[in-house]
Amino acid sequence: MSTSTPEPAPAEAALVASGVAYRLTRHERVGSLAEAAALRGVRPADIIKTLVVRRGEDDYLFVLVPGDREIAWPKLRAHLGVNRLSMPDAATALAVTGYERGTITPFGASTAWPVVADATIAGRSISLGAGAHGASVTVEADAAVAALGATLADVTDPA
Repeated sequence: MSTSTPEPAPAEAALVASGVAYRLTRHERVGSLAEAAALRGVRPADIIKTLVVRRGEDDYLFVLVPGDREIAWPKLRAHLGVNRLSMPDAATALAVTGYERGTITPFGASTAWPVVADATIAGRSISLGAGAHGASVTVEADAAVAALGATLADVTDPA
């Protein structure tokens, strides 16, 4: 009888190196935010979507958005001091992060793009993707923001 240890999630090495305490959760693929929250044992608002935003040619950033909110484009443009932003297609997001959509996290991404985190995550426990489908990590938002050198800003609106 063999007892094998599951492969580490792709983001785990970066989390360990950052010193951020985390709890890894593994589950099957999900079809909704509510289902993901139930399997992770968190509220839907505590699931954080990591969105890749294009600022310009070969210039991207990560935006951390709570599950019950969406990017407020005018707020994000004003915060960044730009007139135009876009979201890359799935192939480009994979190319610039090393992660497939649905698994993207700033931790361990192939490029350490700047991170903007919505201000509403401060002081909370949050659940982020861990770089693979069915893998997530629960962390303290303040520790993650500090480790990532992220900027907290009001960049979302309720969904």
